[in-house]
Amino acid sequence: MTDPRRLVWLALALCLPGCLLGPDYAGPPPVLTTATGFARATPAEMVPPPPLTRWWELLADPQLDSLMMRALAINPDLAATVARTRAARAVLAARTADLRPTVGTQALYLHGHTSGVDFGAIRDGDSDKDGKSDFDYYSLGFNANWEVDLFGRQRRGVEAATAQIEATEASLDDARLSLSADLTRTYVALRDRQRRLALARESEALRRQGFDLLRQRYNQGIASEVEIERQRMRIEEPRIRAAQLEAEIAARLDALAVLIGEAPGALDTELASPTSPPLPPTTVTVGDPATLLRRRPDIRAAERTLAADTAMIGIAAAARFPKLTLLGTLGVGGTDLSSLGQLDDPMLFALPRIEWALFDFGRAEAKQAQAEALRDETEARYRGVVLAALRDAEDALALFQASRERVAGQARTLAAAERAVSLLRQREQGGTANTLQRLDAEDQRVTAAAALSEAEADLTRDYAALQTALGLGWTEPAPNSDHPGRKNTDTVKD
Repeated sequence: MTDPRRLVWLALALCLPGCLLGPDYAGPPPVLTTATGFARATPAEMVPPPPLTRWWELLADPQLDSLMMRALAINPDLAATVARTRAARAVLAARTADLRPTVGTQALYLHGHTSGVDFGAIRDGDSDKDGKSDFDYYSLGFNANWEVDLFGRQRRGVEAATAQIEATEASLDDARLSLSADLTRTYVALRDRQRRLALARESEALRRQGFDLLRQRYNQGIASEVEIERQRMRIEEPRIRAAQLEAEIAARLDALAVLIGEAPGALDTELASPTSPPLPPTTVTVGDPATLLRRRPDIRAAERTLAADTAMIGIAAAARFPKLTLLGTLGVGGTDLSSLGQLDDPMLFALPRIEWALFDFGRAEAKQAQAEALRDETEARYRGVVLAALRDAEDALALFQASRERVAGQARTLAAAERAVSLLRQREQGGTANTLQRLDAEDQRVTAAAALSEAEADLTRDYAALQTALGLGWTEPAPNSDHPGRKNTDTVKD
C-alpha cells in the first residue's frame, strides 16, 4: 500500500510552486504624446516606410555596401556587444537550471581509532582487553536537493533574465544601427573631401593661369604689380585648402579602417580613387510616431529593461518568505568494501529544510523597496528615451529637409556659374571679353561645384542621421512573444 505521507509530500511539491509574488509586467507606460504624425514631415513622407534591412543600399554605392558588410562582421565594439548577448543567454540558462533539482554523487572512506567500547568487536564477538580498536567505513551513493519555488523567486529570475536577454539583443541592434550610420557618414565625408581636393587643385591651376597672364600683361605694361601680388595671394588659398583636405582624407581613411576592424592605413589603396559621394533617394518615407516607438532599438532596450526590473521586485518580495529545500540521499555503505555491492539493503533518506529569516530588522523589506524604486527609475528613463527619440526624429527631419533645400540652391548656383562660363567663352571668341574674365568665371564655377559637393555630403549625412532616428535597418522581429511589450509590432526584420 502507498504510504500516505508520500502522497502528502508529492501534493505539496506540485501545488506550492503556484504562488508568484511581485507585480506582473503589464507593458510600458503610455507615451506622453497624442500626435498621429511628425510635425516636420509632409503627408507624402508619413506613409509607412518599406521593410528595410539595409537602408544604406538605397544609396547605390557598391563600395559602401562592401565596407558595411565587413564592419558588421568584425567591428570590435560590435563584437563586444555580441559577447554581452552571449553572457545574458548564459545567465538565463543558469536561472532556468535553478528551477530543477541538483543531483550529485558522493563517495566516502572513513578510518578511525576508538578507545573504550569496540563496536566492531561487539558485533563480531571479538575485542581486545583494553577496549581499543581501529575501524573503517565505506559509503557510495547519490544525493539530490531541490529548492521548491514556493513564492516565485526563481520563476521571476527566469522572467528577469529573459527580458534582459531581449534588452541586450535590442542594444546589439542599436549598436549595429549606430555603426552603419557612423560608417556611412565617414565614407561620404571621405568621398566629399576627395572631390573637393580635386576641385581645389583645379582652382589652383586656373588661378595660376591667371597669374601667368597677368605677368605677361605686366611685362607689357598693361597690369600693375599690385594685381600680380593679389593673384599670387589667390593661388595660395586653394593650395592651403588642398593641404587641409589631404589631412582630412587621411583621417577619414583611418577612421573607416578602424570601423571595419583593420589597422589605420589598410584602406589607403582600396579607396584611393575618388568617386562622387552617394546621394539619398528622391523620396524618403518616415511613417508615424507610433511605428517609431516600436521600431527604435534603444526604445525596445529600455522597455525590456523595465520588464526585467519589474520581475526583480518579485525576487525581492519572495526573499521575505520561507524557502523550502528538499534533500535526499540514496546509497550503500558498510565497514568493508564488499558492503558497497549489497544493493538489496540501500540507505535512503529524504527530508525537507525550511529557511526563514524571521527577524532581519527590515533588511528584506528594504531590498524590496529598493527594487521598486529601481523599477520606477527605469520607467522614468523609458519615458525619457521615448521623448528623446521623438525629438531626434523631428530634428533629423528638419535638418534633412533643410539640406535638400540647400542642395537645390547650390545646384542652381552651379548651373548659373556654368552658364556664365559658357557666355564668357562665346564673348572671348568674339573679342568682347578677355581670358582673365573667363578664367575668373571658371574659378567661380569650381567654387560653386565644391559648395555643391559639401552640401550633397551633408544631405547624405543627414539622411543617415534620419535613418538612425527612425530606427530603420534593425527592428524587432515579427511578434511571437507573450509579453505585452512585444505585441502589435512591425514585422520588419534584421
